[in-house]
Amino acid sequence: MELKLATAEKQVLEELVKLVQRRGLRGENGGWKEFLDAKDKKKIGSPNDPSKRSHEELVAFLTTFKKKQDLQVLKCHANCLLIEKLEQESAINDTPEQSLVRLTVEHPAYSLDYSFQPHSEDWFVSDVGIKMFKVMESTEMVAVDCEMVLCEDGTEGLVRVGAVDRNLKVILDEFVKPDKPVVDYRTDITGITAEVIEKATLSLLDIQETLQPFLSNGAVLVGHSLNKDLEVLKIDHPKVIDTALVFKYSNARKPKRVSLNNLCKSILGYEVRKAGVSHDCVHDASAAMKLALAVIEKRATTTISPSKEMLEVEKAKLFIHKIPHNVTSKELEKVLSGEFTLDVKPAKTSRGCYCAFFVFPSSKEADQAFENVDGDQGQDSLGLPQKLVLFKLSSGSRVSIYVRKMVQDDSA
Repeated sequence: MELKLATAEKQVLEELVKLVQRRGLRGENGGWKEFLDAKDKKKIGSPNDPSKRSHEELVAFLTTFKKKQDLQVLKCHANCLLIEKLEQESAINDTPEQSLVRLTVEHPAYSLDYSFQPHSEDWFVSDVGIKMFKVMESTEMVAVDCEMVLCEDGTEGLVRVGAVDRNLKVILDEFVKPDKPVVDYRTDITGITAEVIEKATLSLLDIQETLQPFLSNGAVLVGHSLNKDLEVLKIDHPKVIDTALVFKYSNARKPKRVSLNNLCKSILGYEVRKAGVSHDCVHDASAAMKLALAVIEKRATTTISPSKEMLEVEKAKLFIHKIPHNVTSKELEKVLSGEFTLDVKPAKTSRGCYCAFFVFPSSKEADQAFENVDGDQGQDSLGLPQKLVLFKLSSGSRVSIYVRKMVQDDSA
């Protein structure tokens, strides 16, 4: 595994050498100073400043790094430089695809959502930052969506991947065998059972290798809340279009992400799935791609006005958050009364708390379930009503969660 540095911009190489110096990294022939001493044979007055060295010298030094961990560090930094340059450049000459990448990376939540460091060796870090703006011209796009299960150690395990290209041709629709014991398959949501996964033969590495050629060629990854998919895929790639960050509600008092279902109803004219129907990776990936194409090819607006129907759908949901990783979906279903379907969202960090939606047949039933649950009532940071609920797990331990309404009680 080596970096293809010969065609990299000199400024990128200079910044990579400076990073090596700051971190004290050492290649096969030592650090930067040792490399120069050996090359110049301690010639007096030889400059150490990378900017005063030739492109060839910088390449020669950086190619002495062979360890995967070091190469990941270099590629991560180059990818950060790519995003920084995009933000600094004028948007006048942006392609439509690049404009959506810009909208994604300029969103206030981007830096937190897409901070995947530190990387373990089983991560794939794309090398597009090394190639810098040559890859920004690529208009190729690949949309991705994943299904996850809860593993014994509290982490999310990848069990299914769907991916489509710009023409909605299916690239991937595969089950994946997790490398850890599973405690919750979330079958009601994923439609996946232990029996299905037992037959799976592909690993995470197999999926990474399938996507790698697209990423190395500068393709844009598209998805809704794509950061969660990349986290479980263990892929770091800077060219992303996240439809959860691109689109927004008009006249929202505080930033609120639009669900994939509401986006599809507003922009495409249909909902991606009916309530109670299991997720389908390929359908969700296709929906995200269609949303991106609606803006790119049909100039659809990225600001939507919530309809009365959307508002009613939101009223029929309760949001459960700060759920400890050891609480399974079966345990969670015992918290609220009534008829509902559960939609679990994976944790942002390993062993971190996760969140979920309880979807009721009507807003009246959601309101009743909120009233019935025993807990201390207050408001969240958005000013929405919520309760702190304490309950007992089957193991005997006690945990706390928050149950929150999706809209204000006085919303019309």
